[in-house]
Amino acid sequence: MAPSSYVIVTAHNEADRIGATLAAVGSVFPGAPVFLADDGSTDATPETGLLAGARLVRSERVIGKGAAATAAARNAMRQARADADADAEAEAGGGDGGGGDGGEERAGAVFILCDADLGDSARELGALAEVIRRGDGEMAVAVFSRRTGGGFGLALAFARWAIRRRCGFLTSAPISGQRALGPGVLEDVLPFAGGFGMEVGMTIDAVRAGHRVVEVELDLSHRATRRTPAGFVHRARQLVDFVRAYRARG
Repeated sequence: MAPSSYVIVTAHNEADRIGATLAAVGSVFPGAPVFLADDGSTDATPETGLLAGARLVRSERVIGKGAAATAAARNAMRQARADADADAEAEAGGGDGGGGDGGEERAGAVFILCDADLGDSARELGALAEVIRRGDGEMAVAVFSRRTGGGFGLALAFARWAIRRRCGFLTSAPISGQRALGPGVLEDVLPFAGGFGMEVGMTIDAVRAGHRVVEVELDLSHRATRRTPAGFVHRARQLVDFVRAYRARG
């Protein structure tokens, strides 16, 4: 029987949190293949991920979150197709006449995207997958119930405006990396926008393709960026990538 869930975890130098994140993901999606999209980490993130049983999709240099996640997502989709085809062949061999098409079987799969810094709170992600399975949406996006850290909100405000401007969707969490998608949606939003523009581009592309995007408030936590020089540099890089994703979808 093919797995019903496929998980893509994005990471860059998260050795201190990736283990807890993968353990939590494994508890809520037992038996699901987990693909670790490692964006050129220089710490023990890849090794920790492998020890935890993740399938490593690694770039030896930093290529940006969007590109790293695209490679892992394509690996996940190939695995989902292979699993569905194997199920179809097994059913056909059983002589019950229900072999069908692997693509039809694959329609039941849910792809979960998350960041590596969630730690134990990644257990909350099951709620996103359930939204897709119930048919309440075709892309479910997590809204953090607790806000920690952050700057003055300029990058976030631009991301929210850019999505509304390009596709008319009003979002509370325009840059949340915690998402669940059906297979048809994932096909329509690949390749992801470059760098930190990934989520902005994904939302615009999904809505434009006619998919229903819903937001779900979850009790998640992650590594927060503070009002420090490093934090402001990070948010400046985010803003540049948001602008690029917005302009590319003009």
